Amino acid sequence: MFARNSSLQSYFLLILAATVFLSGCLSVKAPKSTPTLLKTEDASHDQLMAEVNRFARVGSMRAKMFLRFEDNSFAQFGSKEVYRQADGEVIVQRPANILLKVSVPVIKTDVAQMTSDGEKFRVAILQDGGSGKYKKFVMGTNNADYSKLQKVLDDSGDGKVQKNVNAFANLRPQHFTDAMLVRPTDEVHLYTQSTIFQIEEDPTLSKKSPLQRVTRGYYLLDEFTKGTNGELIISRRFWFDRVGGIRLARQQIFDAKGEIESDITYGAEGNLTDTPDYTRLPLEIVVTRPQEKYSMKLTYQTPETVTIGKRYPPSAFVLENSWDLEEVDLDKKLQEVLAARPVSTTTNNTNTATTRFQ
Repeated sequence: MFARNSSLQSYFLLILAATVFLSGCLSVKAPKSTPTLLKTEDASHDQLMAEVNRFARVGSMRAKMFLRFEDNSFAQFGSKEVYRQADGEVIVQRPANILLKVSVPVIKTDVAQMTSDGEKFRVAILQDGGSGKYKKFVMGTNNADYSKLQKVLDDSGDGKVQKNVNAFANLRPQHFTDAMLVRPTDEVHLYTQSTIFQIEEDPTLSKKSPLQRVTRGYYLLDEFTKGTNGELIISRRFWFDRVGGIRLARQQIFDAKGEIESDITYGAEGNLTDTPDYTRLPLEIVVTRPQEKYSMKLTYQTPETVTIGKRYPPSAFVLENSWDLEEVDLDKKLQEVLAARPVSTTTNNTNTATTRFQ
């Protein structure tokens, strides 16, 4: 009886094996491509911290740059506006000082100048396309929330306000200080390390290329600060590309609510200045401000002529209204709104300028 059951069991196993084999032979296998998994390098927590602090060695900088502004105000409709490339000259110095001049290529006429001393900012709009009504000298506070001014002006029903926005009017000079002068790590904050993999596509390569669509590995170094109740609040996140070495590729800066204020990407590395002291630094920086709905690409015109390490007087970062432009004090206008005082309808030009600086 046992031998019979054993033979029967072998018979069924033989049928099962044959069924699996035949089904495999008869099935049609459709080849599918998958993103190429790129080889990653390893790094320790200390190495990532040291890489951030290597960037932070730059205490001041003066450079000629190409600037390209991108307006993402209508991104929800799947469109954006990319403006022509402009020339720029920038001086940045720790802790948060910046002077930025924007000029028209070839004729070298200034479009705008802006400064920030870390607390206050000043912006002079010198060219507006010919009408002259947007040429203003605007002053404000870096950390102020001017959204209430925007709401008041939106309620005016002037649908042309957004269309008449000057390309550089939404810029704040302080938006670029943390991008160019990376703050070092310290003992006040907490830092954690993790990994992430992303599928990325390179539009410059053919779709047939195995590197057109890849899976790239990153290290994440998150910086946390302690809140009043002891909770941890993220303040910065560093992305390190792990392919072909360890490279700081991205920095995200968060506000108190955990929303991204600045999303900064760093391009290919190279040498700045004509000395061997500042190697492997990004030659292109893209600053995206999701809340202001714009991004700006900054590319060094001639990296070898960049000046690093020189100290500039505080007066270099306080712009004076030497053009005798009409002045717009955003803090004063905000106080008027908060005090429920009506905004005059006879100064539409000034109000429009205020809208453009939200």
